[in-house]
Order: sequence, then C-alpha cells, then structure tokens
Amino acid sequence: MKIRMTALALLLSAATTFAQTAEQKVQTIVASGSFRNAKAFLASDHDRFVKDLITLTEIPAPLFKEQKRGAAYLEMLREVKLADVEMDAEGNVMGVRKGTGNGPMLAVLAHLDTVFPEGTDVKVKRQGNRIAAPGVGDDTGALALMLTVIRAMDAAKIQTPGDILFVGNVGEEGEGDLRGAKYLLQKGKYKDRIKQFISIDGGTQDGIVNGGLGSRRYRVTFKGPGGHSYGAFGLVSPAFAMGNAMTKFSALKVPASPRTTFNVGVVGGGTSVNSIPTEMYMLVDMRSESPDELKKVDEAFQRVVREAVDEENRTRSTREGRVVADVKLIGDRPSGTTATSAPIVQAAAAVARAYGFVPTFEIGSTDANVPISMGIPAITIGRGAGGRSHSLDEWMDVTAEKNVQAGEIVLATIMAVSDGR
Repeated sequence: MKIRMTALALLLSAATTFAQTAEQKVQTIVASGSFRNAKAFLASDHDRFVKDLITLTEIPAPLFKEQKRGAAYLEMLREVKLADVEMDAEGNVMGVRKGTGNGPMLAVLAHLDTVFPEGTDVKVKRQGNRIAAPGVGDDTGALALMLTVIRAMDAAKIQTPGDILFVGNVGEEGEGDLRGAKYLLQKGKYKDRIKQFISIDGGTQDGIVNGGLGSRRYRVTFKGPGGHSYGAFGLVSPAFAMGNAMTKFSALKVPASPRTTFNVGVVGGGTSVNSIPTEMYMLVDMRSESPDELKKVDEAFQRVVREAVDEENRTRSTREGRVVADVKLIGDRPSGTTATSAPIVQAAAAVARAYGFVPTFEIGSTDANVPISMGIPAITIGRGAGGRSHSLDEWMDVTAEKNVQAGEIVLATIMAVSDGR
C-alpha cells in the first residue's frame, strides 16, 4: 500500500510539474512581441478570413466527392507559401511550414468533406454578423482559420522548432471512416515523421478532445430462397432471421462506464407485401470509449447474428435453400486516449486558461481517433463560434473579435506544442 501511495504521489507531482511548465510556456508565448504582432495581423486579416470562408463553403464537398474543394484549397496553400504543397493519393491536400529543425513534426488538420449530399444548395446567406449555409462551420470554418493562422505566423516571422504539416483532409464524416487521416498516418509520405497531431474541429474553445470514441459499423444482409407469402408459407425467411437478430441484439448488456452503445439505424429489403423476401438488410452502429468493450460488443453482435440464422434454419423449412447472413464492415473508427498529463493536452489546457476558459477534457469521434489509437499524442480543438452543425441552417459567427480570438488560441496551441515538450 505504501508503494502504491508513493507511486500515486509521484504521478500527481509529475502532472503538476507538466501543468506548471505548460502555464509558464504559454504565458511566455502570449506575452512575446512576435505573438502580439501575429494578433494584430489576425485582426487586420479578418475580412480575408471571411472571404476565404465563403469561397470554400460555396464549393460543394460531399463525402467521397471532395476533389473540387480540395483543388481550391491546394491553391490556397500555395498562396500562403507553404513548402511541398501537394495532393496525396487519397485526396488530402497539404503543405509544410518549415521549422528550425529542433522539434518533431506536428500535423494540423481540418477536414474538407461535409455531410451534405450532392445537389445541396450551399450558397452562403449573411445576416449581420452571422453567415449561414450547409457546412459553413463543420469543418469549413477550420479550413479558413488555418489559412489566416499561417498568414499571421509569416507576418510575425514566427519560427517553430519543428516542421508543421498543414492538411485539408478528406473522409472525416460518416462513412468516410476517417480515411484521410488513416492514409496520412499509415501510408502517406509523412507517416513516419508525424509525432504530434492537432485536429481543428468543433465550435468551443474550452473543450479539448483527448479521447477517441471508437465505433464499428456493419451492413448485414440476410438472404434466402424467397417465395409466395401464401404458396410458399413455411419456408425460411430473411425477414424473420433479421427480426430475431435485432431482438437478441437489443437485449445485450453493455457497461455505462466506459460508455458503450449500439444501434440499428436503417433496415430495408423485400419486394412486395405478399412475397417472402429473398434479401433484407440492416445497418448497425456500435460505439465505446474502450477498445476492449468495443471488441466485446462487436463479438456479441456477431454471435447473435449467427444464432438468429441458425434458429431460422431450424424453425422453418430449408427445402428451397437456407438463410445466410453476409456481415460486411463499413466503418471502423479506433478508440483510445491521450493522457491528460501529456504535454500536448496540458499545452492546450494552458492556452484555454490564458484566454479565460475553464478547459474540459472530452471524448469524441474526430480525425484525432487515428493517431490516438497509434500512440501518437493527439487532440482536437475548436474552430470558433457557430452552431447547427450538420443542418441546412448551419451558421458561423463572423464577429471579428470572436474569430480573431479563435485564431489566437489555435496559434498559441501550435506554438506551445511544436517543440514536443
């Protein structure tokens, strides 16, 4: 017991030391002449920020069709004079701002894609200090914020110890399954160089996402011989098998902590009211804060599908064929946590406090899930004031004071973590 208490005391002491170091570092940064110059530039650049925001918002970027916006953002990255500007094989666009060589590479991401389908009217409407359009905030606001921060760094001649890779990435939303971040970190040219990761996504400055909410999603298709509802009555039915699987699934017990959830979101199939269907399907979503609990609920789900199929084949006639289930994985978002004691988390918290916020540590499903699951220190921070994300009346507040502050917080966080300590 004494050893455990000593270890706990050491851990608490180390966390306090990290916090003090982060506070001191941030105070030095925000008091520096170069940061004051950057703040002045952000204020003078606000109209350009709003112009970039509107331009990007009005370029549709449906999931898997981000190419047009990606090409436009590629040119914007060239205009801010980043080095090695390019689009990778997955569609991510990126460029490097060179450091002094005394720190690890930091990747800073904002995603190009939106949740809105092709054909959605994305024309921006302005009313006072509010602009509204589908996707204007999530995550277009972060794309525009990234550009003004880069311009401010150049105007103030800010040098960071490590190189910074600025990325407009694809595939963050929905069935995109974080494909852009996965490619960047698992196959891209910088995969072995990126040692820290910041995603800009979400609207608040006090929330720091340091936990990745994992999810696994499936399309399960139940198939059988089908037949006339009267003439072939008694044959096995994919509909009954699926209904049984859903009933069994609904009865699973999962922990409240770590929070674990499951859902059947979409069902479909069949040809007519008087036909035994040949095919039925359901879309399933499972989530957990814990990789172990996500694995458990996934395995339980797979088991109840098998049981439901076996029970249907035992209960009804298989003379024309059996019911089978095709379980296809359509989404796999990894989970994990960057410890609150990690320098990157402490730096972000110190910046939030420097601006009068009380930082909260949160769990979310963002691009940061990928590096967190790989052991790379990663967080997601906010892009500024707005609301109604994922709705047709999504909006951003373009009050200069609020957006300049959002830019300052992003810049201070980048500067505070760029040395990796």
